[in-house]
Amino acid sequence: MFNKQDNYRDLGIFLLRLGIGAMFIYHGSPKMFGGVEVWGKLGMAMKFLGVNFAPVFFGFMSALTEFGGGILLILGLLTRPVSLLLAFNMTVAVALKFGTGAGLGGASQALELGIVFLSLFLIGPGKYSIDARFNKKYM
Repeated sequence: MFNKQDNYRDLGIFLLRLGIGAMFIYHGSPKMFGGVEVWGKLGMAMKFLGVNFAPVFFGFMSALTEFGGGILLILGLLTRPVSLLLAFNMTVAVALKFGTGAGLGGASQALELGIVFLSLFLIGPGKYSIDARFNKKYM
């Protein structure tokens, strides 16, 4: 079994994209459809990176990244750029947690997911993806 591990690499990447994508749709949908008030509160997290303007815009973009990014991850469409956007979202979440005094314990989930997204950026979408249909490397 272990000598054929590489045979399951693409299936493993697909399961990772499917699971993480589904959870980001789940967590992102209340933010996405929460409206201006929710987006404003969400966007205020940017102050921990020194950005103190347009919180509604940044909140909407964060919600769109989580919700839409989850969909795109499942499809394996634009996997690498979406992974970078989601990694940035997690960077803001980590900054928020540290900025509000939650420490590493509070920031750990966002930090772990940021590592997952950076890994997906480097690994790529695998052959079970729409991206693979446009890139002969995966065929």
